[in-house]
Amino acid sequence: MQVNPDRLLNRISRMNAIGALPGGGVCRLSLTDEDKAARDLLAAWMREEGLEVKIDELGNMYGIRQGRSSLPAVAIGSHLDTVTTGGKYDGTYGVLAGLEVINVLNENKVQTDRPVALINFTNEEGARFAPDMMGSLVVSKPHLRDEIWEAKALDSGQATIRQELKRIGYLGEVACGSIPIDYYLELHIEQGPILEHERINIGCVEKVQGIYWTEYELHGRAAHAGTTPLAVRKDPGLLASSVNVFIRQLAEQVPGQLGTIGLMEFTPNVINVVPDRVRMITDLRNPDHDKLHQAQRQLDEFILVESEKSGIKVERTERVRLAPVDFSKEVVEVVATAGGQLKLSTRHMVSGAGHDAQMMAAVSKAAMIFVPSVGGISHNINEHTEPADLVNGANVLLQAALRLAGAV
Repeated sequence: MQVNPDRLLNRISRMNAIGALPGGGVCRLSLTDEDKAARDLLAAWMREEGLEVKIDELGNMYGIRQGRSSLPAVAIGSHLDTVTTGGKYDGTYGVLAGLEVINVLNENKVQTDRPVALINFTNEEGARFAPDMMGSLVVSKPHLRDEIWEAKALDSGQATIRQELKRIGYLGEVACGSIPIDYYLELHIEQGPILEHERINIGCVEKVQGIYWTEYELHGRAAHAGTTPLAVRKDPGLLASSVNVFIRQLAEQVPGQLGTIGLMEFTPNVINVVPDRVRMITDLRNPDHDKLHQAQRQLDEFILVESEKSGIKVERTERVRLAPVDFSKEVVEVVATAGGQLKLSTRHMVSGAGHDAQMMAAVSKAAMIFVPSVGGISHNINEHTEPADLVNGANVLLQAALRLAGAV
């Protein structure tokens, strides 16, 4: 039993016509009209396959294929929302490969002991609303529902999650976390270069590394760039630059450590003015929680010492604190076994990016399947995975799901 390559690739193409960008990318921000159109298309496909479609209070979509028993389901999930300059496969591939698995089960009249549930999670990317991985977060922590409902859009409209869910018709009544799930599988492009570089077909993802985002506001004193001597300046831009260099040096010294400053804003942001304020957010990642925590402590100590030397006032806000997440060894080995049975090369690996699977790991036995990304490029209109790799991943997903669901 294998997936139908033409059907899988055609559905990916049809979905990516919604929010298509010039040059081949996709912009389908969460809870926009484009997201609604994508959800409507997915719901129609789910119903065509005879699935029971349910929508929860965060707009997460479930297509449920009943099993022979009332055991908790095997869920297959990902997301349809993208970043502003998204590619064709991030999230979308995992959802539509899950739908293809259900197609194959139906065509072959396969009965499973457990129900099989396809999930499209709300706002995985966090490009329009914060935090990211929002839908799966509330599935794993339902008590956060009311707080998350009030999260405001980062665009000019400032609409809340609840308002936008209602506007597009996806404010469901099913309580978040109320659908019983025992196993969770997520198929995804790697979004990095390892599999392609090593010429490996399938990544068996056993862990997601931890992520710490910390916002710093550095307050100095605005001054004329031509008349103010260096010795009397209070330049927060200089401190910000030294922090960026320190983070790189720290990452080079600590095994597995990554460090980035991708957001840095100067005020007043004028060529000939020493800035008055710099706002920046640091991104530290490591699969080892102790090392990640130590890196953050070293960063804070560096900023404290250097700010006191330069007379810069620092305000610090913790934005994200996600500990590393270990996936189920049982499910990881099911994935590895499926790859081996299909004569595909596999390797165990760590995910560098966050995914819904890390939230679902708190309430189910979860794991991920990676396929190669050409050039390691993602969150980019040039994101690409070869069709053969897309099909390979979907076939591994199919075999893993059959095993976990108890196919007979």
